[in-house]
Amino acid sequence: MTSPFCTIVPPHLLEHLAASGNPAVAAAARRTLIADASARTARVLPRAAADPDGAGAGPAAPRRTIYDAERRTDLPGVKVREEGGEATGDATVNRAYAGLGATFALFRDAFGRDSMDGAGLPLLATVHYDEKYGNAFWNGEQMVFGDGDDEIFLDFTLPVDVIGHELAHGFTQYTANLEYFSQSGALNESVSDVFGSLVKQHALGQSVEQADWLIGEGLFHPDVEGTALRSMKAPGTAYDDDVLGKDPQPAHMDDYVRTGRDNGGVHINSGIPNHAFYLVATELGGNAWDRAGQIWYDVMTGGTLAPETRFAEFAAATVAAAKARYGDAAEIQAVMKAWAAVGVPTD
Repeated sequence: MTSPFCTIVPPHLLEHLAASGNPAVAAAARRTLIADASARTARVLPRAAADPDGAGAGPAAPRRTIYDAERRTDLPGVKVREEGGEATGDATVNRAYAGLGATFALFRDAFGRDSMDGAGLPLLATVHYDEKYGNAFWNGEQMVFGDGDDEIFLDFTLPVDVIGHELAHGFTQYTANLEYFSQSGALNESVSDVFGSLVKQHALGQSVEQADWLIGEGLFHPDVEGTALRSMKAPGTAYDDDVLGKDPQPAHMDDYVRTGRDNGGVHINSGIPNHAFYLVATELGGNAWDRAGQIWYDVMTGGTLAPETRFAEFAAATVAAAKARYGDAAEIQAVMKAWAAVGVPTD
């Protein structure tokens, strides 16, 4: 099982910021890139299996532990809150704790899954990582959140979908284990966006129509011309800013970006399967986790995906999953229609 280092802010965006004429923005972006490079190569020890004493003892419950890096990079840091503990005076700690709980609740309540591995995996998070660190990441074992640079990015615990996105990388790691490169890497990122969005919708009790379908809404400084890091509803429209640049995500295979950067464009081309999911969910209506989310969950846990799965293979798997669960009903038609709309064949 691979343990990819997965960040919410893509390296191509940070590289763009590092070349900014604003010294404060450039310095923070360069510092974040350096911190990411160091964390990417750090050795992650295999996690011990979940404690069997807690298994089968009633409804699944999260086991959360929050640490404070105290603006250093040593992980995990100082323990500041654990499961069942009272809220602290640090809003960032409390948001991380709540976000881990919201993610756990989605997987348990919507899909009957006990944590990211299905076996009660403890949920660990570190906040206040490094100084002016403009990112959040999953390193194969835990979540890590920066405080942002207060120029472009605010605190990374503010959007609950960012927390859900990064924890969902753990879900992928323990299920389909999609290789973090090219189309399989874009699928890896898209699955995290899908379930990150579902975490937010589930926590807020939002229907498909009520959801904003944005990833990272509220993360940007008010001076930034943008609403979020990505839009599942309209890929390529999330931001257009003089300093940040323009959102490069395509919504259709005709605009697929071929690049050697960002592991073959994993954060860019994820816009295509993201939009397909949005189209399925809106076609079916109601709560997105009930049918569209269930189909994606069935694909991820069905054991049919190879690590190097490409878009067309994933699309075909969603059609098969829809048919297996719902038969020849509205669900399979919605899935086929959505992939056709983004230019991905399903046969």
